[in-house]
Amino acid sequence: MKYSIKTKVSIAILAITGLLFSGQSMAQLDEFPRTPDGKPDFSGIWQAMTNAHYNIEPSAARYGPQPAEMGALSAFPATLGIVEGGRIPYTEAALRQRDANRDNALDLDPLAKCYMPGVPRANYLPFPFQIVQSQDVILIAYEFAESNRILYVDQPEIVSQVDAWMGHSNAHWEGDTLVVRVTGQMPDTWFDRSGNHHSWEMVVEERWTPRGPNHVDYSATITDPNTYTRPWTISLPLYRHVREDMQLLEFKCAEFAEEYLFGEYRKPGTEIGNPGQVIDVRDRD
Repeated sequence: MKYSIKTKVSIAILAITGLLFSGQSMAQLDEFPRTPDGKPDFSGIWQAMTNAHYNIEPSAARYGPQPAEMGALSAFPATLGIVEGGRIPYTEAALRQRDANRDNALDLDPLAKCYMPGVPRANYLPFPFQIVQSQDVILIAYEFAESNRILYVDQPEIVSQVDAWMGHSNAHWEGDTLVVRVTGQMPDTWFDRSGNHHSWEMVVEERWTPRGPNHVDYSATITDPNTYTRPWTISLPLYRHVREDMQLLEFKCAEFAEEYLFGEYRKPGTEIGNPGQVIDVRDRD
């Protein structure tokens, strides 16, 4: 087959461009920190840059609860979504439950009660989280509600007899990708503020793949035959903070949920919270 000079030049440009991008990608991967045994070192403070906390499916902006009292503060922003393919493949019954959850999200969202967010929601909340990595275990500490979980790396799989809010995480390496299987999560956690939910049978397979010095491609495949017609996947980038004084701050949200949960039992005449303990962190030495 004969090609014109113009076609040959175009093919050459595409080939060179591909090599350049491939070389750049490999160079960035080489810059990703490594542990002494050569594995990618995820240690550091990470955060997602997405509105998926509001809705993991693509959605337009909409009214939130109590718009007359809260105005724009309660509104839900538009979201691009992180569900591959756009929509969650609910069964008919599960879709009706999702709609009921959404209509009553202010009362039903577990985060309103300061319950731990579960996996994968904890990874794309608008709060940072910190990873501390060793060869056998990886600790992930989340700022919200002081949630945390331990990933057991290349160890016999633990099958817990009791479900937990953050589940049970067993991990292994596939090349430079950390693969985590999360089982045994409480069925009460949601994926977002829009009522997307699961059952006790959910299994999550996370994949953490380095793409740059401070950039990871994160994905999670969800399997739950009680709730969905097939497995489905979310994917999003995560970024490591580079600010030198970055740290997790304390957000024990339980005390902020006490009035919501137990306000009816408050002794008449007592104040909510501790008004005399408002502290400006700038006043600290």
